[in-house]
Amino acid sequence: MVNKPGVSRRGILASAAALALAAPLTACGGDSDEDSTEGGSKSGGKGPWTFKDDRGRKVSLDSRPQTLVAFVSTAAALYDYGVEVKGIFGPSKPVDGKPNPQAGRLPLSKLTSLGTEFGQFSIEKYAALGPDLLISNMFPPPDLWFVPEESRKKIESLAKTVGISVAHTSLLQPLRRTAELAESLGADLKAPEVVKAKKDFDKAVEELRAAARDNGGIKVLAMTGDDQQMYVAVPDSYCDLHFFKELGIEFVEGKKSDEWGFWEFLSWENADKYHADLIMIDNRSSAQSPEELKRHKTWLQLPAVKAGQTVPWAMEERYSYLGYTPVLQSLTEAIRKAKKLKG
Repeated sequence: MVNKPGVSRRGILASAAALALAAPLTACGGDSDEDSTEGGSKSGGKGPWTFKDDRGRKVSLDSRPQTLVAFVSTAAALYDYGVEVKGIFGPSKPVDGKPNPQAGRLPLSKLTSLGTEFGQFSIEKYAALGPDLLISNMFPPPDLWFVPEESRKKIESLAKTVGISVAHTSLLQPLRRTAELAESLGADLKAPEVVKAKKDFDKAVEELRAAARDNGGIKVLAMTGDDQQMYVAVPDSYCDLHFFKELGIEFVEGKKSDEWGFWEFLSWENADKYHADLIMIDNRSSAQSPEELKRHKTWLQLPAVKAGQTVPWAMEERYSYLGYTPVLQSLTEAIRKAKKLKG
């Protein structure tokens, strides 16, 4: 599975965990510097700016970057810390008349979108912004999510890049790294609203841990789907599911279908391969909605679906404490209400 422009929605979903097998981005973000610190400079905006990203590369500029462009959920996470971008790329259009869940609190009308579909990235609009820095997530490194492979060299020539790894790790890691990046870009991590967001997140973590303990034995399956197949997540490949496992939630373990190990591919005829008491449904605009999933007869026969025991899966939630607190709260409520079902 390779992420390429012009692929079908099925192809995007199949590689939704960023199974981009492009060549390493050797020109991105400066040279590797294993001796540099992970965080950015603390220059207060004066003097050189540096940040060591999750490719192990030290990105250096003469001063703190001012014109930022970022993948939409990355931009939304930075916005929660008070760091604003000029341009975004990735899904941002409303979903069923509601704000796109990947866009968080972003003031979309004030931002330049370089493209909303995989493979769309307007180099002309990007260049016109005069970017200082491009930021995206990685699923996994070194490829920057939603940066087209065939345009990579041109995009890299216009500005340095930073990547934050969000796969094959635990949720706390990208949350921490995104906060460090935000701080390097001028955010005040000691601001009252930022401190409160972290405190609320920590509380939500403990509430989810308690729910998993008190309603133990509930089997949870995370999935996405298209017209042809149902994709069952391999939990340890996703930082959020990995973290939820650490808190005590029991997941259905999809079997690796490829070298990256993000999904098990099931035909809809085999959608009942696993028993689950609670199903987490991908909430991205590229995935089939709960209403669209009703087209599949086997979906409607799943015990969790028949019992109404489903919950949205924010698979590409913004990596800020403010962003993830509602996600934890929603899952906590679903775990508490879920009942063990017969297969």
